[in-house]
Amino acid sequence: MAKDVRQMLNDFSGGLRELSRTNGQHVKAFMNLLNTNYAEGEMDTKTKELISVAIAVYSRCEYCIVYHTYKAFEAGATRGEINESAMIGVAFGGGPTMAYSVTLLKESLDEFEKDFN
Repeated sequence: MAKDVRQMLNDFSGGLRELSRTNGQHVKAFMNLLNTNYAEGEMDTKTKELISVAIAVYSRCEYCIVYHTYKAFEAGATRGEINESAMIGVAFGGGPTMAYSVTLLKESLDEFEKDFN
């Protein structure tokens, strides 16, 4: 069953905005952690997003797969690079990770690739 990955991306972003109304300090702390960790440093943001894709498929976090696929494209990654990083996750996670790579990750790639080409 296909998922609406664009809606999932919007639901996640909207959920963070909504949660900030009641738990702003917590959301701000989380976003500060993300912004700090994904900032350019010894590694560029694209590499960090590719690592995140591998971790997302390995952990089978659906919203993480969608979000970090989008962010990897945004950071300049190609479809091939994103797929290759997912295969690193598969090396650790086996069949369940492959299942998410050939379904939800593929749907995310198909949907978001056109935003960046």
